[in-house]
Amino acid sequence: MRQRKVPMRKDIVTGEMAPKKQLVRIVRNQDQEVSVDPTGKKSGRGAYISLDVAVAQRAKKERTFDHVFGVKLDEQFYDDLIAYVDHQQARRELFDHD
Repeated sequence: MRQRKVPMRKDIVTGEMAPKKQLVRIVRNQDQEVSVDPTGKKSGRGAYISLDVAVAQRAKKERTFDHVFGVKLDEQFYDDLIAYVDHQQARRELFDHD
């Protein structure tokens, strides 16, 4: 059986390529609203970040998504992002036994 091609995406904070499943998509829609896209299917301009709390905290410190999307985001967005990444990282450690 042929091996499936794993979709790769670039982490906007670290610049490293990683499998899409190990990243979370952040999307800016036409109304300039920025949100986390857990499904990876929302319409709009997307950027990816690793499911790693340290990377999410670095994104907050450097205000990465302000620069990428050209909008001013409040602290709450970054705090919510860190909480989401922390939750997903904990889920992965619990349920993925690869």
